[in-house]
Amino acid sequence: MKTLLAAYSGVVKGTGSSVLSVLQDLPSPPWPCRSKMEKHLQCISVLQWVISFLALGLSATVLLIYMFCTDCWLIAAMYTAWLIFDWNTPKQGGRRSSWVRNWTVWTYFRDYFPVRLIKTHDLSPSRNYIFGYHPHGIFCFGAFCNFGTEATSFSKKFPGIRPSLATLAGNFRFPVLRDYLMSGGICPVNKNSMDYLLTCNGTGNAVVIVVGGAAESLECVPGKNSVTLSRRKGFVRLALEKGSDLVPVYSFGENDAYQQIIFEEGSWWRLVQRKMQKIVGFAPCLFHGCSFFSAETWGIVPYCKPITTVVGEPITVPKVEKPTPDVVDQYHAMYIKSLQCLFDKYKTHFGLKESDVLEIL
Repeated sequence: MKTLLAAYSGVVKGTGSSVLSVLQDLPSPPWPCRSKMEKHLQCISVLQWVISFLALGLSATVLLIYMFCTDCWLIAAMYTAWLIFDWNTPKQGGRRSSWVRNWTVWTYFRDYFPVRLIKTHDLSPSRNYIFGYHPHGIFCFGAFCNFGTEATSFSKKFPGIRPSLATLAGNFRFPVLRDYLMSGGICPVNKNSMDYLLTCNGTGNAVVIVVGGAAESLECVPGKNSVTLSRRKGFVRLALEKGSDLVPVYSFGENDAYQQIIFEEGSWWRLVQRKMQKIVGFAPCLFHGCSFFSAETWGIVPYCKPITTVVGEPITVPKVEKPTPDVVDQYHAMYIKSLQCLFDKYKTHFGLKESDVLEIL
């Protein structure tokens, strides 16, 4: 301040001092470097998704109920009427938004880990597909980034294919959250939704099912390569009934995003997790990542670990209206073999050892 006053005084007195030259001599403000700014933006983009998934639905429900008790009750009533009118939309293909799928925030989301999508074979737009995604991880970051957004250029790598990531139907009962999910092409994993996408929506549809589900999320820890698949045959039966090809998908690094406390089978905490899984469809996991400001402290921000999603070779599946258990078992075995081959072929490319094996639970 004294420097500025002196410069102003010099100009008034005609000494020839220049305010501009004095300003140029002032020290520059400590702006954060570009790389640090980008890292903060990446962290914020991931954090908003985590918080949205955990709290947006419940928060929006509480807010809607509260608005009925205020002068804004008419807005709440109008939204509730729209919600009732629009209730079946998630079961009928949803309401995909190319604008939302191409938000810049998703590129920051992608670069945080980073997330990559690897194509191994072409997919014909004249067929429908069921992608089996493995493993679940805690939040399915790879599945969301690759199939719920265009951050990894899915539409350019697989032209003519429309991905629909399937998640718990309960998520679509919450106001606002349902619209947020549908805008990314996310759909409920129930019979009505699957039937519509694979039967009534033409060809070129790819329904992405996280086969292991909540049970698999209870087993995910860094460095562990296991999938819950040996008794999961419903998606194979669905593929046979609709004549949709099966495509194995494995995400290397999905389990590395968080540290999780694994409770022993038979323990009280494990019984609580199993009970909650049966009641609400998901299992509460005790996990932690890092904090927003430091990787050394605990928080809900995932660790910066690369996630590489490899889309395997499609398995041609005939249409069988009422497949027998033997036929289902046959194609289920083919799927498991294809997934294991995919894992073995690419494991050394993405940080694993030749001796690492994929455990089928």
